[in-house]
Amino acid sequence: MKYSPLSLLFLCLLIAYTSVSTDTKACTTAIVSGRYTADGRPLLWKVRDTSAYDNKMIYLQDGRYAFIGLTNTKDTLGQQIWAGSNEVGFAIMNSASFNVNLEKKIDKKDQEGYFMHRALASCKTLKDFEKMLRKEPRPMGLAAHFGVIDGEGGAAFYEVNNETFTKVDANDPLLAPNGYILRTNFSFTGKKDIGYGFIRFQTAQDLFMQADAMHQLTPQTFMQRFGRSLSHAILKKDYYKEYNQVPASSESFINTGDFICRYETASQVLVQGVTKKMEADMSIVWTQVGFPQTCVTIPLWVRGGKQLPKIVTAEYKKESKYHSFVALNNWAYQWKKKIYPIERSAGYKYMCISRLVNQEKTGYLQRIEKFEDQLFKSAYAHKTKWEKENPSAQEIYTYNSELNKLVTDFYMSQQ
Repeated sequence: MKYSPLSLLFLCLLIAYTSVSTDTKACTTAIVSGRYTADGRPLLWKVRDTSAYDNKMIYLQDGRYAFIGLTNTKDTLGQQIWAGSNEVGFAIMNSASFNVNLEKKIDKKDQEGYFMHRALASCKTLKDFEKMLRKEPRPMGLAAHFGVIDGEGGAAFYEVNNETFTKVDANDPLLAPNGYILRTNFSFTGKKDIGYGFIRFQTAQDLFMQADAMHQLTPQTFMQRFGRSLSHAILKKDYYKEYNQVPASSESFINTGDFICRYETASQVLVQGVTKKMEADMSIVWTQVGFPQTCVTIPLWVRGGKQLPKIVTAEYKKESKYHSFVALNNWAYQWKKKIYPIERSAGYKYMCISRLVNQEKTGYLQRIEKFEDQLFKSAYAHKTKWEKENPSAQEIYTYNSELNKLVTDFYMSQQ
């Protein structure tokens, strides 16, 4: 097929526009109603893109409800939370929206992290969250999609701007015929054709449709296939399949600027909520606190939040160039540097994919997922057991400690 010079110019502008990385808060997110999952538990998913690459998990008891949350490592008090779940089954995350609040400039903005902290500390249901939105002083300083689930079967996105909000209910078959809703960085209630993440949105849609058709909307699918996707919706390419057959010696590079997981991606979270029949603090927060392609998945039960695995929490070290140090984030970052070796200009967009996936199965991602297969098997077994037998917090602390050792040993053995 031949393209006219004008068509080529338009295509280049489209790709540049949708892959721009000037914003540091772009994310790919989704919610799934428990009515459409195999175990009846709702799901809340976020792939976090940010310039704050040092992430950690934190357990807080500074409000009505205790909760587990993802925050920046330098945020020692966890004042801003970017995804999390509390002890009464309420969970929240967000993605930034760039086609709202365009009419006038105001000083109050970027309040999303503080707002989610307050929601986790005070909300039990979607109705509580909606009351909070209504009472928030205007302008709210918000421009986001908030994905929310609760322990009573609620699952919805809220498209929020400085003055108003619109609820998109995942339990409404007219709005979510397949029980799930996706968002990247443009609101459907905002100005048309403005925003970011249009290609990521299409890629996510394709991945969800394929997995849904095969009844594979599971935590392992989210953490391994969605959040680490090497697919491109426009080019109709799945680079994982392609380079799985290419020798490591090829030193092959690809541009990941429009991938769900790209250089700007810092972490990934999937909250697996509870059903009405379950204990509310048994939500599972599946986490990758570092770059998803090189970070092992850790399952965290909210009930075990007081003693999280040490490798996902911050440990202050004066000799570190960072304010805080998170072991798992650091290991993932060291491998990330290996697959993104070009530092000049726009080199950060180019991944050496043959170091991640290759014919010899020695790629970083292949090593991780081989290890994770056993980790998921064990986690699913504990999930099944603990859904039937109400575990003590100490049982979960013991499991967290075992996870800590297993993952530490894995990375140490790969040096």
